[in-house]
This record gives sequence, structure tokens and C-alpha cells, in this order.
Amino acid sequence: MNRLLPIVAAALLATGVAASARTLSIGFADPVSSVDPQLNNHAGDRSLALHFWDSIVNSRDGGKLEPALAASWKTLDDKTWEFKLRTDIKWQDGTPFTAEDIVYSFQRARNVPGSVASYSGALRTVESATAKDVATVIIKTNTPNPMLPLEIASIYIVSKHVGEKSKTEDYNAGRAVVGTGPYKFVSYVPGDRTVFERNPGYYGPKPAWEKVNYRFINNGAARTAALLAGDVDVIDKVAVTDVEKLRKDPKVSVYTYPGLRVLLLQPSFKPGANEFITDNAGKPLEKNPLLDLKVRQALSLAINRKAIVDRVLQGTVTEANQWMPKGSFGYNPDVKDIAYNPEQAKKLLAEAGFPQGFQIAIHVPGDRYPQAPETVQAVAQFWSRIGVKTKVEVVPWAVYSSRANKNDFAVSVIAWGNGTGEAGYGLLQTLTTPDAKRGRGSNNWGRYSNESVDKALDAATVEFDAKRRETIFRHAAKLVTDDVGQIPLYHYQNIWAAKKGLKVEPLLSDRTTAMQVTRLK
Repeated sequence: MNRLLPIVAAALLATGVAASARTLSIGFADPVSSVDPQLNNHAGDRSLALHFWDSIVNSRDGGKLEPALAASWKTLDDKTWEFKLRTDIKWQDGTPFTAEDIVYSFQRARNVPGSVASYSGALRTVESATAKDVATVIIKTNTPNPMLPLEIASIYIVSKHVGEKSKTEDYNAGRAVVGTGPYKFVSYVPGDRTVFERNPGYYGPKPAWEKVNYRFINNGAARTAALLAGDVDVIDKVAVTDVEKLRKDPKVSVYTYPGLRVLLLQPSFKPGANEFITDNAGKPLEKNPLLDLKVRQALSLAINRKAIVDRVLQGTVTEANQWMPKGSFGYNPDVKDIAYNPEQAKKLLAEAGFPQGFQIAIHVPGDRYPQAPETVQAVAQFWSRIGVKTKVEVVPWAVYSSRANKNDFAVSVIAWGNGTGEAGYGLLQTLTTPDAKRGRGSNNWGRYSNESVDKALDAATVEFDAKRRETIFRHAAKLVTDDVGQIPLYHYQNIWAAKKGLKVEPLLSDRTTAMQVTRLK
């Protein structure tokens, strides 16, 4: 017998164990529409992009700003900002990073072909961006905007020399994924996984993991099963039915943090008939009943939010009465919780001319927001009890996002992330009158429009005093509540589970990245 064989076998085994220890596998819930970091402002896309790309500045929870590609920034006057860039950064192909890359990225992000959730809103006040020199960008705004650094922090910066000759399909194929971030692209299989490896030339802290297997597993039970089977090391958006089970498992650690994401119903404000709203005989109504404030009030009052929180979400979320969670910047403490009052709801329907109710459909993505289909089924039951016979249509996200964006549905569902940590983001994206040229209302799928709400955004945009700006946001929250411009249901908690010995810490809103996972010492 060759005495070297056991030694070789042991060495190979040790190598395998070490390699496994340097590789992280994540099972995540949010679908990815593309590796193109500027195509769609979707949660899954944004989480993936954080591995490859950087922003001009970084935004962390609570709206805290940190240097990133820019080392410093300041105002030269009330409409002019100067950003000084780091000079030690290179793209992953060795090309130096310069101010021209910022200028190009801002131009590209305004209008990426095929986008259904544009980043243009973050650039709505940017009149021009110019490269003063290789390490200085001058940004001029069309109005004073104290929130400019926070807003443009959402724009991922791509390389000009690669981007100018690339399309979205080039990013998906990996050819154009030449970033400045902590990881380098290896492969991407749509609807399955993305694999990436440590970027040895990264200018920031050395990434903890040499290789990352980033797997899309949209079903909560399947994510839990993958963790318990050892197929993945970390999962996000833990299914509510599995939280307690995982907490009791000695091989697993559960990490729970307050969240910013709110689940909202967006009623359609499209005038005229809607194929998803009919009378009780199934005949389309000539006028959209959702345009009537009393109808919207009735639908909101008919929902027992506490029952949904306790029974459907098993206490893993908190009731919402506005788009921002309690304690955040712009949350209005004077807005009361929305009472469950089905009798008052019936009365309002009768006053609106619908004493016998009508029929309606709610559309919800089945592979996007945790427990959203189950939540909407509960909402449908509550609405049916007041005479509004409700059908639930569960649609794949790829189909849903396009149609919701066109205001095709009677009622759409969105889980808005409030990722900047302050109320202006949701106000801009989901509540102001949609205007593509001005970068407003990109995710206002129901086309809600209220001149007073628009003016509140205008006023907050130019207000440099934080206290006065928060007062404006609180006023906007009251306006939207009184007008039932959207119907808030609950705020998610951020829940991750990991193999024992690993720790997960939040980075930004409910993003999930390899950078959030470390070994416990």
C-alpha cells in the first residue's frame, strides 16, 4: 500500500474544508431582473449590485452618509455642489476611475431602455454634472436641494469606457460587469443564482469571503429547508411560520431588526371603466368607484390590520398607518392608527352610491413580497364582508411589474422600502403625480395625484433646515392619510437566519449582501 495515499487524502480533505470555509452561500427572496445596476430600482437588483458597484457616496440606515467614490463634498452655492473623488480607485480591468465615469453614469441612469422602475427620480433636481478635472465633479441643481447627496447615493456608478459600448444584455452576460466594488462577476443564471469572487484590487476593507454563491429562492419554506439542509449558509426574509422553529434550532441563529419597508395597497385613480371593477352582475362600471374618497375610506376601514399582523404574519410585522414606520424621519405621530370599523365602512359605501357594493380584483406578485399573497387573501375576505366582492389574482413578478407600472390593475400591491430612511423617498416615488420628465412618481402605480402633496415635496426639496423639512413631511403624511391616497397595511421587520457561528448585520434597509455576514469570534 502506498503510504502517501492517506496523507494525500487528508490533505485534499483539509483543502476542501478550508475552501468551504472561504465560500458563502446566501439564499435570498427578492427576484433579480438584471445584473445591469441602473435598469430597475428593485430590491433584488439593488442587493446584487452592491457587490459589484459603488455610489458616489454611501447611504446607511437612518440616512447617514459616508464617503465612497467621493472622499468629500460641499456646497459652493445653494445650487452648486462639489464632489472630490478618491484618486486610488481603479475599475476591475485596471482602468483608472475618473470624474467622467460619474458624469456618464448620471446620464445613463436617467433613461435605460426597458426599465420599468427608473432611477431618474434620484436625479430629478440635477441640471448638470460636469468633470472639472479627473477627481472633481461639479453638480448644478435646478433648485436648491439639501438632500442631493442622499438622493444620488442610490445611483450605482458604471464605467464609461465599458458602458458606452454595452447594453443591458452585456451586463447580464458579465461582459460589462467591470465595477469598483468588493466582488468580481463570475456567472449569472437568471431566476437561479449569481456567483462572484473577491476583488483583490478593492480599495475598501477586504471582503470576508473569497467566493459567494448568491441563490434566488423565492419560497420561504424552501429557503428554510435549504438552510437546514446545509445547502446555504444564510437566508433572508425568513418565513413567519419558521421563525420560532429556527430560534429553537441549536444549529441556527436568527437575527431580527426593525424594518423600513411598508406593504401598501395602491388603488387605481384611472378614470372611466376598469376591467377589474364591475357591478355585482359582472358588468363593468362606467365610472371608477375608487375615485370616490368615501369608497377608499370604506376599503381602508374594512381591513382588520391587527388580525393580519397577529394571524397572517404571526407578530413579525407592525401595523402601519402611513408609509414611514414609527420613529423614522418624517413619521407623523399625530396620525392615528386606522380603526377597524366594518359598519362605518358599509355606511360610507352606501353614501357613495354602492349600498350593495361591487366586485373588484386585487393583483399581487406571488414571488416578490413575503406573505403578500396571504395578506391580500385576508384583505379580500374583509372587503367581501362589507359587500365588495373581491378576487385575488396572484401574478408572477415579471408580468406583474410591467402591468402595474402601466396602471392596468384596479388595486396593486407594493412593498416600498423607504431605503433612504426618510419620508421624501416614498413621497417622491409612490405619491407625487407621475411625471417621467421630472423623475416623479415612478412607483406611483395607481396614478394618485394631489396638488397639495406635490407642493409638499417641492417645499421639502428646497428646505435646508432639518426640523422644518420634517414638519413638511409630517404634513404630507396627514394629507395622504386624509385622502387615502394609498392604503398602508404593515411594516416588515428584517429577519435573517444563519448557520451557527455566522452573524448578520443590517447594511441598508432590507438589502442582503455578503458584506453583512461575518464569522463570530
